[in-house]
Amino acid sequence: MSGTSSFPIGPGSQPEEQDGTLNYLPMPSGMTVFSVPGLPEPEEAAGREVGMAALHDALRALEGAMQSEAACVIDITHLDESNRTFVDQVLGEGEVSIVAGATHQAQESVLAGVWRVHVTDDEGRIVSDLIEVGGFPRAMLDIAFSGARQEVAIPQSFVANVFNAPALLPEINEHIAKAYSDAAPHVINLSLLPHTLEDLALLDQLLGKGDMAILSRGYGNCRVTSTRTSNVWWVQYYNSQDTLILNSIEITRLPEVVCAAPEDLSDSAERLREILEVYE
Repeated sequence: MSGTSSFPIGPGSQPEEQDGTLNYLPMPSGMTVFSVPGLPEPEEAAGREVGMAALHDALRALEGAMQSEAACVIDITHLDESNRTFVDQVLGEGEVSIVAGATHQAQESVLAGVWRVHVTDDEGRIVSDLIEVGGFPRAMLDIAFSGARQEVAIPQSFVANVFNAPALLPEINEHIAKAYSDAAPHVINLSLLPHTLEDLALLDQLLGKGDMAILSRGYGNCRVTSTRTSNVWWVQYYNSQDTLILNSIEITRLPEVVCAAPEDLSDSAERLREILEVYE
């Protein structure tokens, strides 16, 4: 199957450097704020049996996810346009949008923990169209730190006006190793620490730029980007004027702010069950 990506996600913008922040990986933009999907009328489900079957598979996956942390992937690449449109209408667009590398995109549906995942070729044509049920799309997470270094290389000397960043580097390395054993996330809140632009530039340089960018509107405007250092993320919150109000480094397998919680999956199962009953 060929097609073009329909997710409203793509390059965004970061605050300019004059406000004291740095430019990081472009974020997903244009994502629709959480809303109830515009559900098709019951008579519109006629001839959409394959799409309905995929949605029932998603419901069973949600029910199973409450007993297991394993993600479930439902391949809908084979669906024709009318069935795929029906699935998209039912699932809608939710709060979390993800770009991983040049070929992987994901959008959470209005049902938390139900994700639409697209894999495209070099020309943007969809080659894999999936529904994934789970806390976070597993294929996307596998890309986040592909080829990443295992620790920060600490320089022997530093440029002028670097003051507090050097003390953070051993702390980061210590918690990188702990993250592999599923330790609690370690957060370094840079907004509460005195630092210079040179401190931020050094951290940005040494951590490197990763391949994953996540925009979550569930807790305000939160932008999460992977680094080129395993298990190290930038987690940044912005106000409605797109001004950075909280800047942190989080060391964990995956920041909780972008994950669907078990109770979210339970709620989504109930909601999807109610939606599908309309078409029975």
